[in-house]
Amino acid sequence: MIRVLFICLGNICRSPMAEAVFRDLVIKENLEGKIEVDSGGTGHWHVGNVPHEGTRALLDQNKIDYQGITARQVKESDWEEFDYLIAMDDQNIEDLNRIQIGNDTVVAKLMDFVDEPETKNVPDPYYTGNFDYTYQLVSEGSKKLLMYIRNKHNI
Repeated sequence: MIRVLFICLGNICRSPMAEAVFRDLVIKENLEGKIEVDSGGTGHWHVGNVPHEGTRALLDQNKIDYQGITARQVKESDWEEFDYLIAMDDQNIEDLNRIQIGNDTVVAKLMDFVDEPETKNVPDPYYTGNFDYTYQLVSEGSKKLLMYIRNKHNI
């Protein structure tokens, strides 16, 4: 089983959006028995909360299920439990490197998987208010990440 954890700051906007979008792709590709997906935040402020209303609205609009997703904080054991820790921006990477470094877990930004990305970081719509743009980037990055994982793991 390949396990992917999406990470942002508070785990209510970007990473739960990525979790839902990526899980939807996994289901559509009939890979549920091969890939598991979750999300977490580097901060603790929103632990236990459902995704932000802007994230929920876009997922509803695109008919993507997000039931059961609640915010949680990233923990050291995530490096042992997940094969991929996929962050949304440079600050998330810095925060992750402060928690733990140095095993075989792939730690990368979502946009690292996109050839010639429009931006290297997925902006936080909690601050920008632009959930549509975040959704566009998350969708593109998720498709490319899934393609990468399928090729790398031959699934």
